[in-house]
Amino acid sequence: PPGDTAGCTFCHTSPEERCSTCHQRHQFNPAVARKSEQCKTCHWGKDHRDWEAYDISIHGTVYQVNKWDPTQFDMSKKLADADYVGPTCQYCHMRGGHHNVQRLSTVYTSMGMSNADRGAPLWKEKRDTWVSVCDDCHSPRFARENLQAMDEACKDAGLKYTETFKVAENLMLDGMGEPMPKDLAPDWSGQHIWSLKIGAYHEGEKYGGKKGESGEFRMSNCSDIERVCFESVGYWMTYIFKGMAHGSWNDATYCDGSFGMDRWLVKAKAASEQARRFTALEKKAGINWVPAEFWRKGDYLDQLSGMKIVKEFPGKTIFDLCPEPGWLDTH
Repeated sequence: PPGDTAGCTFCHTSPEERCSTCHQRHQFNPAVARKSEQCKTCHWGKDHRDWEAYDISIHGTVYQVNKWDPTQFDMSKKLADADYVGPTCQYCHMRGGHHNVQRLSTVYTSMGMSNADRGAPLWKEKRDTWVSVCDDCHSPRFARENLQAMDEACKDAGLKYTETFKVAENLMLDGMGEPMPKDLAPDWSGQHIWSLKIGAYHEGEKYGGKKGESGEFRMSNCSDIERVCFESVGYWMTYIFKGMAHGSWNDATYCDGSFGMDRWLVKAKAASEQARRFTALEKKAGINWVPAEFWRKGDYLDQLSGMKIVKEFPGKTIFDLCPEPGWLDTH
């Protein structure tokens, strides 16, 4: 519903393409746009923890302590001439004042859900670019060692979320992933597919849907173990990746980073064991469990597009109804 997604649409609509989003309407002062705080209106939150990672990193601390001193941070200078005592968001991500942030982006893929260094030439090019930014103040060796540390943290996190997903997968395949997709209200696209049927699970029809069809990460109207999987990869792994990338190592560990993934893996295993025990007891007692009716309706799901599609276009999904790109914007 629009009320729920206000935080999404505020940033992911026209503000993405407005000069005044960063330069501030009525002011339009380049010095304002050079300050790190200008980025945090959009770049913060559980699934894109940029501001928090920077703010509590050593770089962010240097900025917060010294930003009032123009001899340390002279914001009147063009970014190309900046000689700050520490990096701002803009110094690294808009190197030399270049407005195409992607050009010198240090972002890899899936917000850190994939290992940072996957061996492809593209990643080497990005890593070399990253090091070229870091060696303004540090040695190239220091920069590459930090990149390696980030790789190791992402690899460890990858093992944890893969195991978490496997616990949920086995429970679903054994018929105990409650509630099952067939008992749920449709997702936003009008599909009834296991919410974790993503990535490597696309091709498996045993996970619901046709070959290649994808499920949708849900935070509501799904089993608790599915939500745990979503938060493990969407939130805690992001903390780890963003924390290590910004030099906020405590954030990558304590603030629901690595330790958060540990907790959620234990939680997934405990939920799985409980579901299996309940199933065994119900079978022994002859209890035929039937999902409660609210799983079919949800508390507010009638406001979502999925319900409308199921009612008005039986057998179709939102993807079947899009004859061309941009069609959803006007229909």
